[in-house]
Amino acid sequence: MGHTHGHEHGHHHHHHHEEMGGGRLPAAFDTSVPDEALTPDQQSRRSLLRRAGLLGAGLAAGSVLAQGAATPAYASSDSRGKNGFLWLAGDHHIHTQYSSDGKYRVGDQVRQGARNGLDWMVITDHGSETHAKIGVEKVNPDIQEARDAYGDTLVFQGLEWNIPAAEHGTVFVHPGKNEVAVLKQFETDYDGSVKGASDSTPANEALAVAGLNFLAEQVERRKVKDALMLANHPARRGVDSPHEIRGWRDATAPGRQIAVGFEGAPGHQAAGIAAPLGMGRARGIYDNSPSAGSFAGYPLESYRTWGGFDWMTATVGGLWDSLLAEGKPWWITANSDSHQVYTDTAVRGGPDSDFTANGKHTDPVYGGKVDLTQGDYWPGQYSRTHVGSDGFSYAAVMDGIRAGRVWVDHGQLISGLDVRVAGGGRWATLGGALHVRKGTRVTLTVDLGLAGSPNWAGFVPKLARVDVIQGDVTGPVADQDTFTAPTAKVVRSYEVNKSTGTVRLTYDLGVVDHPVYVRLRGTDGNRSAVGLMGSAVDPAGPAVDVVGDADPWKDLWFYSNPVWVLPS
Repeated sequence: MGHTHGHEHGHHHHHHHEEMGGGRLPAAFDTSVPDEALTPDQQSRRSLLRRAGLLGAGLAAGSVLAQGAATPAYASSDSRGKNGFLWLAGDHHIHTQYSSDGKYRVGDQVRQGARNGLDWMVITDHGSETHAKIGVEKVNPDIQEARDAYGDTLVFQGLEWNIPAAEHGTVFVHPGKNEVAVLKQFETDYDGSVKGASDSTPANEALAVAGLNFLAEQVERRKVKDALMLANHPARRGVDSPHEIRGWRDATAPGRQIAVGFEGAPGHQAAGIAAPLGMGRARGIYDNSPSAGSFAGYPLESYRTWGGFDWMTATVGGLWDSLLAEGKPWWITANSDSHQVYTDTAVRGGPDSDFTANGKHTDPVYGGKVDLTQGDYWPGQYSRTHVGSDGFSYAAVMDGIRAGRVWVDHGQLISGLDVRVAGGGRWATLGGALHVRKGTRVTLTVDLGLAGSPNWAGFVPKLARVDVIQGDVTGPVADQDTFTAPTAKVVRSYEVNKSTGTVRLTYDLGVVDHPVYVRLRGTDGNRSAVGLMGSAVDPAGPAVDVVGDADPWKDLWFYSNPVWVLPS
């Protein structure tokens, strides 16, 4: 479990565009920068932070919780109490006019994301022959421009990989002089669409693993400082089999893993809004059925979202838990997958938009009407992925993701989360492992920052309940297609009878004599149902989303990544 702290990668060198921010705070966070010195965007960001209780003495002191403010901005890394973490919100799944089905400029997406409080974003246009040939190079100056224009926002270049034999995944690299060359070669040699390798065959599955090994080699050879892969909308079509997910996770050496997780909640969250006010499809556009390439073992329920979350994540005792029960790292995220935004008034520019020839669509223009036929939100408008980072830098965000210091929320349900598992004078946080002597008493402490200001839909969300989920670590599975974890279950639920400030929850794990993990989720309490594994496992989990009538703002959840307890 040496993956847990992510401090050992020696990432902190300074090169042009390689360490944007170099550990400094964004201007909006930095109270030594006066309000009048900020740009309008930075000013609105700062007022957002103030409303959330994220600015002022608390931040400087290392934990705003001690000040009774609304959000734990920092949490210490482990029992050594090394550096505190800066929790940076982001989105690793964003499309632009360089995607055949996209529309917006890079700057549009970054501007909107920054307005919605995001600190980092990954531009992930679709892998394709056109993108590999033209787009991957052509988008780079736009990304460089966005980095310069939005100094308080980390903008990564990536792509949406057509994983051979499987679904899509985000691949992104640390900025640097070879970012384009590495992504271009990766896409040319390993993209399922470019290589005609989409079918579920052993050869194509091997090509996907080879692609991950290629990325690991680029990091090893110092072509790029880092690279990551996160699988997108994993259950949508049933083509990401359990053995493929395990194969990606195990493709490279621990500590330098490239594939580190999947979307716990997909984008396209507005797609379930009922017609005529919305698309009238399914949340996440999860309205598929099994096909020839689907893994036959998956139940029909897996093709739908549950409270907006993918079945693999939402099912207690399901596929995600089966990975965690092996004791190996696999993390969840939540993203916009923003292509075309619900209620937007922009349309793709002009009839002369020749994507194949130009590798991009012409710039958007005003369309004269509000578009209710789309299912996407802007980055940060609905879904957020919060990463505990060792500073404000590209390397710190990538290290935080690899270490699993990540929690996700919908609709700004909560403003902050600090999770600590403690025993024997030591403690660990999200993605970490607490090593204790057998028979040590262990306690979970959760500090929640409740929502302090209205979300994009104009209301202040109210957290109703928090669930603690626990499972045994049972070690590697014999069958790589296992997707259940029989010991995982909701061990405690807390009603939250408070609407402002912070809430502290404590759960006593008792005397621990075998390896376990715990993870958290919370809900506004609007929709719940008995989980797929029965009421003894999950008495009040997310309900399956109704296709054609699933308003995402009426069903909000947050989820955290796990913490392990490893007695010896």
